[in-house]
Amino acid sequence: MNIRFPFDPSIKHHLLIALGLAIWIFIFLYFTEPLDVNEFGPSEKLIYLPFYGIVGAICYISLLPIQQVLFKKNNDHWSLLQEIIFLSLFIILGLILSRSFYLYVVMHDEQNPYTLWYHLKRIYVPAVITILPIVIIGRWSFGKYKNKKLEDQKIEIKGAGNYESLRLFFNQILCIQSSDNYIEISYLDADQIKKQLIRNKLSSIASDFPELLQTHRSFLINPFHFKQWKTEKGKIGLLLTHHIEIPISKTYLPKVKDQLNSTTK
Repeated sequence: MNIRFPFDPSIKHHLLIALGLAIWIFIFLYFTEPLDVNEFGPSEKLIYLPFYGIVGAICYISLLPIQQVLFKKNNDHWSLLQEIIFLSLFIILGLILSRSFYLYVVMHDEQNPYTLWYHLKRIYVPAVITILPIVIIGRWSFGKYKNKKLEDQKIEIKGAGNYESLRLFFNQILCIQSSDNYIEISYLDADQIKKQLIRNKLSSIASDFPELLQTHRSFLINPFHFKQWKTEKGKIGLLLTHHIEIPISKTYLPKVKDQLNSTTK
């Protein structure tokens, strides 16, 4: 159940989903006429039915903080299990709010309201079957759009072979070290350090990605991950995030100092 599910954390997009949900609930109730809607006059329909849409939107919006907690708890990843949890909470909360609205607003001072079982079986479940796909499609579509935009922002480090390459965000790169005819790329994936060997030359990578900083004939670093200077036995080095130690040769020291001091001011 830890399968990745397309997800967009943007609050703006979820507010659009909530708005679309409110409109769709109103349309569904207006034309299917459950809940004795057929007994309402035209003006009463326009008074009561939009409130059901608002209840649905409020239900969705009120769960967004929980969604954010689940997203952060999983290191900014969204899984199929989390999606199921969110939708289940949405269905349960929706039942509570819609039932309350029906009892205390629509049927206020009226006798013989629908029983909970009848309401659930004949009204709420059919409504969920009709309305829930709209929520799922909206969330899936925004998630796929977000993933596509993120994928377009990735860089590709190519190797000599046709199938040798690594696509990742620039700030995932920690450092790149030359190793014979290969380069070893150290990068972050879900806050874990991973490494990959690719056949290529360090000089070629330095030329393709001038944003990387060469500290040694065998090392390139991403200045974004610079933490502090390190001096040991008269030799100067530096520390990157995750306590990665990188040597600095005298040849590159002046340029490294200039660039890192300017980026950390």
